[in-house]
Amino acid sequence: MERRSLLRAAVLGGTSAALGGTLWRGAAYAAPAQPGTGPYGPLGSPDTNGIRLPAGFTSRVIARSGQRVGTTSYTWHNAPDGGACYADGTGWIYVSNSEINPSGGASAVKFSSTGATIGAYRILSGTRQNCAGGKTPWNTWLSCEEVSLGHVYETDPWGVNAAVQRPAMGRFKHEAAAADPVRRVIYLTEDETNGRFYRFVPTTWGDLSSGTLQVMVAGGATSGSFTWTDIPDPDGSPTATRSQVSGSKSFNGGEGCHYANDTVWFTTKGDNRVWQLNLLDDTYELAYDDSLVNGTAPLTGVDNITGTSSGDLFVAEDGGNMEICVITPDDVVASFLRVDGQSASEITGPAFSPDGTRLYFSSQRGTSGSSSAGITYEVTGPFRS
Repeated sequence: MERRSLLRAAVLGGTSAALGGTLWRGAAYAAPAQPGTGPYGPLGSPDTNGIRLPAGFTSRVIARSGQRVGTTSYTWHNAPDGGACYADGTGWIYVSNSEINPSGGASAVKFSSTGATIGAYRILSGTRQNCAGGKTPWNTWLSCEEVSLGHVYETDPWGVNAAVQRPAMGRFKHEAAAADPVRRVIYLTEDETNGRFYRFVPTTWGDLSSGTLQVMVAGGATSGSFTWTDIPDPDGSPTATRSQVSGSKSFNGGEGCHYANDTVWFTTKGDNRVWQLNLLDDTYELAYDDSLVNGTAPLTGVDNITGTSSGDLFVAEDGGNMEICVITPDDVVASFLRVDGQSASEITGPAFSPDGTRLYFSSQRGTSGSSSAGITYEVTGPFRS
């Protein structure tokens, strides 16, 4: 993915925004985008599921909280949140967290090569408020507890092996995780108003039972260089991990996290920003800040984030107008989809099928605003490859 910075902004309308050339290379301002001229075009009218999509895309409901998944006997969990997809022979699996306290955990749906639902089952139980997480290169799902002194649990998307608590990854209000196979570390966000950005360095790559938890240290407000410092006490008691290292950088409500091509992106909901760490030169900068576009850009309430092979980032909204927005490598921010009639909910768990043709996500609280009314969707169409 191309290194990007969306600090220079030109906005027309409220549908898409083209943001100027990246600061690191001193490029000139890009031409403003016209409303609806994101890579997929304008959103259409709501479909039968209440979802507004660009031309050529369709949606279907995969699961509803409290109801059986397809023809299976498994009942889908409440408050579906962070998710990921895994190849499974000629089919695939979608994993989804349950952001319930005290009975959170995670479930999975198995699909055939044609996309038919052929199974659903529990992969983690008895945990608290499992919000986001992350996929590992060895095909496990890291399910993170968004509670004080929360844990990371390593789970098996196939539901064969029992989930394992990973205390070496630190105890704090965990949100998301992203694996970096080049540096052999796992990046972690913390959902506190003065949260920190961490990385876990396993003693042995592929084994998360032991290792070193480190925190990002930096002095700049929105850009600069950074280093990593060991957390003295990853257990977080009696001193919270975020308070243990002088000079560690504070972030306002860490949320989603995504790694690709020597870059890691993560979101902070408290100030509605997307941050970018450039790992080749150990610098960081803002990739998106809606305050710099006077609140007129389409993306508000940043939350979960994922990416595609084309270099596009897809960011789900917690609030706003219930959209998933796309940020392209050429610095266009545009609405990709919008869920109508569910303003008391939030969009969660965006993840692409292994072939990149299907996007899965959930409306955590559905039309009623209750955690027992969550809906998990699939969107199919001509995604950029």
